This record gives sequence, C-alpha cells and structure tokens, in this order.
Amino acid sequence: QVQVVESGGGLVQPGGSLRLSCAASGWVNRMSWYRQGPEKGREFVALISGDGGLTNYADSVKGRFIISITETMDTGYLQMNNLTLDDTGVYYCGARQYSWMSDSWGQGVQVTVRS
Repeated sequence: QVQVVESGGGLVQPGGSLRLSCAASGWVNRMSWYRQGPEKGREFVALISGDGGLTNYADSVKGRFIISITETMDTGYLQMNNLTLDDTGVYYCGARQYSWMSDSWGQGVQVTVRS
C-alpha cells in the first residue's frame, strides 16, 4: 500500500488561492481529495485517474479547483482558486494502486479561509 503526504495548506483571504500537494510513495492508479469542515461530514472534492485522463469535481468546487497529477503518477496537486469561507476545512488526499485496493489516506492539511 502506498503512503501519501499532503502539504501546502495554510491561511488565505477570501478570493485567494492555494495549491495543495499530495506526494505518494509510489505510482497510483487514482488520486482523490476530500475535505471536512468544522461542522461538516466528509465531502468529496475532486478525483483524477493515474494517467490524468479522467477527472471529477464536486459541484461546489467546479470551475474553481483544478486537480492534476504528474507523469510519474506519484504526485498530485489541487489548485484552489477563488476560495471562500466555505472552503475552510481539513483536506485529505487518498490514493490507490489497484481498483481492488482501499485508498491510502494522508493525515490531512488545514485550509483556513478568512479575512
């Protein structure tokens, strides 16, 4: 099972941008991002196939966030633009090498949007 580590979180003002990184210990078949706000359940954010050919976005982030993955299929990014207060939360990266595996999850990074 791969291990993943997220980075790039922090404090930004509304309308600002952040880029999160997800470094996996090896190549992955797919990579996804979920988040959990202070009083919210886990929410799907975005998903990308290992080859980068397929992407999915939650309606709440569509048009603002861009998910990507490197050609080596071991590092992913979540570019977050036009951030709002509702984007605040802990962001988790999950990844797997085969479809029959469960995702490996990172420890999460805090993203705080405030003035």
